[in-house]
Amino acid sequence: MKLTWLNKNYKWLVPVLTIFIIITYLLASSNLGKTSTDLAQAYTDTELYQEAINKANRNIRVLELIGEIQPVGKMTILNGEVQYLDNAQKVTSTVKVQGSKDNAKLDLSAYRNGDVWVYELINLRIDKSGDNAQSIEIINPEKQCSYE
Repeated sequence: MKLTWLNKNYKWLVPVLTIFIIITYLLASSNLGKTSTDLAQAYTDTELYQEAINKANRNIRVLELIGEIQPVGKMTILNGEVQYLDNAQKVTSTVKVQGSKDNAKLDLSAYRNGDVWVYELINLRIDKSGDNAQSIEIINPEKQCSYE
């Protein structure tokens, strides 16, 4: 009697298939796919970060404390946090930036108006421990005046 491949390997087939199904389910139910998509989009949308850095570089306090901020590198974007909402029309993100004097984290929130990003929040958090931690608000919606 000749054994088929299935008859020879059924003891391996069931556990391997079960593990494969469990891993597939865990990946599908996690937010890993959305996170990867958001990071890929941020990777290609460097103008979002560059314009925020340009605005920060015009702030005197930023220049005094961390110096002129260098452009954000592609790997820095991948190491940051980003979340696109409303069919990629809104974004919130945090990336590490490097100034000529010190490093900081850049928090931003923006929405797309046509082809242009409109910033609702740009905030720099200087990487210091303890009481030396500082935050510089470049754009803060709570402090903006609206005349309606």
